[in-house]
Amino acid sequence: MNVRLKSIIAIILGSAIMGFGINSFNIPNHLAEGGITGISILIKLLFPGVDQGIVFLVLNVPLFILGWKILGRTSFFYTILGTVSLSVFLSVFDNVLPLPMNDRLLASLYAGVAVGVGLGIIFRYGGTTGGVDIIARLLQKYMGVSMGRTLFLGDILVIGASLVYLNLESAMYTLVAVFIAARVIDFFQDGAYAGKALTIISERTEEICKQILDLGRGVTLFSGKGAFSGNDKQVIYVVVSRNEVMRLKSIVQEVDPHAFVIVNDVHEVLGEGFTLDENKQPIQS
Repeated sequence: MNVRLKSIIAIILGSAIMGFGINSFNIPNHLAEGGITGISILIKLLFPGVDQGIVFLVLNVPLFILGWKILGRTSFFYTILGTVSLSVFLSVFDNVLPLPMNDRLLASLYAGVAVGVGLGIIFRYGGTTGGVDIIARLLQKYMGVSMGRTLFLGDILVIGASLVYLNLESAMYTLVAVFIAARVIDFFQDGAYAGKALTIISERTEEICKQILDLGRGVTLFSGKGAFSGNDKQVIYVVVSRNEVMRLKSIVQEVDPHAFVIVNDVHEVLGEGFTLDENKQPIQS
């Protein structure tokens, strides 16, 4: 089992942020949440005297079995850590600093950011907080589905069920909160190693490639053929960080103003220049 101290600290920190956000923004402003967390919030709203942390932990026990069989020992350890940590912080921050707001939209934005940052950190370091998080991680691992998207869809189902207690207005503001959280989660998942991919078709391929290599970026050349002209062409493909896009576009414009350039979003990049240094060693983040 390969457990890292850095990951343990990060998961505990993410759990603390999420626990604080739920107790400070969601509950005082009658905002629900998705998944098992949302169910525990509803129980807390219905029965104010119960300990939400204990309810959350008990509801997750059946899902631990699924996690044990599928996630592997290290991931399962991080899942247990995240779930127990969140359960503890839900209890610790209970009624410590409630922040009821007159502006429900602002409250939902704060709630979404707090939960998104907390979960984003937890997911980034290999943990989950149980519940739908386990399902989201499995879908990402085996089907490549964004964790934020899976959580958002799962949240909609729980929020729909919350209409039994909450009014429609609260449910709508909750949707805003979970949408913001999903976007923040995806930012934490993809943001560090995200980039832009450029496909460049030009008559001056060699000059463009030389200047890209001078930037310290690798270039791949594909063989192509113009359907109209019938001429053979070399197609440049390069992946750069977001802050290098304008520089690269300027280079292409200077070398060949008539070049055809396509820019695509890249949600995750692994390899030299992004996660590995020039010696093929992992870049410490």
